[in-house]
Amino acid sequence: MFELRLLCPEERVEPVGDALEALDALSVSVEDADAQTPAEQALFGEPGLPPPKEGWQRSLVIALFQEEAQAREAAQLLAPQDFFADCKVVGIQPVPEQDWVRLTQSQFEPVEITPTFWIVPSWHEPPAGAQQVIRLDPGLAFGTGTHPTTRMCLRWIAAHPPQGQRVLDYGCGSGILAIGAAKHGAASVDAVDIDEAAVRSTEANALANGVQLAAGLPDKAKGRYDTVLANILATPLKVLAPLLTAHVAPGGALVLAGILARQAGELKEAYAPYCSLEVSDEEEGWILMTARL
Repeated sequence: MFELRLLCPEERVEPVGDALEALDALSVSVEDADAQTPAEQALFGEPGLPPPKEGWQRSLVIALFQEEAQAREAAQLLAPQDFFADCKVVGIQPVPEQDWVRLTQSQFEPVEITPTFWIVPSWHEPPAGAQQVIRLDPGLAFGTGTHPTTRMCLRWIAAHPPQGQRVLDYGCGSGILAIGAAKHGAASVDAVDIDEAAVRSTEANALANGVQLAAGLPDKAKGRYDTVLANILATPLKVLAPLLTAHVAPGGALVLAGILARQAGELKEAYAPYCSLEVSDEEEGWILMTARL
């Protein structure tokens, strides 16, 4: 495969990217052309905020093509277009052959939740001292343990083992929280998600970890639970306040994540009619909020 590399000002990134896709590029990516220099610009977005810009003031647009001739033809076709003004071709180069499976695997190391509780991909041996291990490989569903929200939820589970409890994981993704609860002694676990791919992922991951749980769409959640876990995002968590709290048994725990520190007040207000939420953990700008009902 071959990369066509273009230098474009910010306002040209979107039309150039659209044109490259129309020219059958396998993929189109955008990078800061000044990355790793004093002129590098921070450009990122957060949940609940407007999307970031299409590119940087000086953007490197990289299009991947199957054949070199396709890349050269695309460059020739773009050159005379009005929207290509102020852009230039940096070059066309072959993509080095790599063991993509091994490269991907190398990016996922075991994740420490506590000194004795780890998330370990299938191609790694558990670290010395790991007494409790969740085996989990990257997949289509969210939740590999690398994100602060997942780690905080699992730390809470480890510190408050749901021994003999009925547990609900609402918005289960990969099923990692449900599996963590099962491994820490839950008597029964229901894991629900609006995405059928997440339900299938949860079922497969539970089987790989040798735990029993019931996965399904949200209507699978029935009755009250001793612990309700929901690692989603602030906006849906606010909408779900009456539903989630209705699922918590008297004296039970509600554990919410996917919340930025600046959103704590919004969540407290949304849940005030039902319970008193408090911040129980914080990591990298994300918070864990919990309540006893």
